[in-house]
Amino acid sequence: MRALFESTEFCLILVFGTYLFGQWVFKKTRFALFHPLIISIALVIAFLKIADIDYAKFEQGSQFVSFMLGPSIVALGYVLYEQLDYLRGNVISILTSVFIGSIVGITSVIILANLTGADQILIHSLEPKSVTTPIAMSIAEQSGGNVSLTAIIVVFCGIFGSIIGPPVLRLLRIKSSIAKGLAMGASAHSVGTARAMEMGALEGAISGLAIGLMGVITALLIPIIHQIL
Repeated sequence: MRALFESTEFCLILVFGTYLFGQWVFKKTRFALFHPLIISIALVIAFLKIADIDYAKFEQGSQFVSFMLGPSIVALGYVLYEQLDYLRGNVISILTSVFIGSIVGITSVIILANLTGADQILIHSLEPKSVTTPIAMSIAEQSGGNVSLTAIIVVFCGIFGSIIGPPVLRLLRIKSSIAKGLAMGASAHSVGTARAMEMGALEGAISGLAIGLMGVITALLIPIIHQIL
């Protein structure tokens, strides 16, 4: 039985099955805390604990899902290509917005962490919180952070941003589809982009662009900010 639970086929069924169940629950309740990812993560953790399955075995069996994170981000490029007409005349504003967002995201972590007495490992783990998981983990590893902690924080930020992002945008009366997409992608990366796609094709495309730009800019800025601060 243990061999079955640790097999690639079962691990993939477990991941996709719990997520689909989470989607069903969320659609029925529309309760923010019942986000599909939260339910899926909770059920997977519970199953691994009950079945006494080592996480390393589960990770090996579900590595196909991790591998698809990269191609899924690249696939957003096609959606962006379909919306190229809307980018003309907005390139400077988009780059400026993402650049400022990246600076705020990094420096806010450093300042708050220093004020609360956090150590450098924690700081380096939290700095790439607004970048999609594969890039964030790579940045954290290079800067000396805890990669596992980074992955958890990134997922949390994505879920949190996807939940509160739309209400905040409505509260601030943001009408621009480009502004909405940038906000969701720059703050909540891939999970936020999935939510942005529900808001509209243009929002989703711009959100996907923001993911890539945030990854590149954050990776370049973190070493520079370390030198300054």
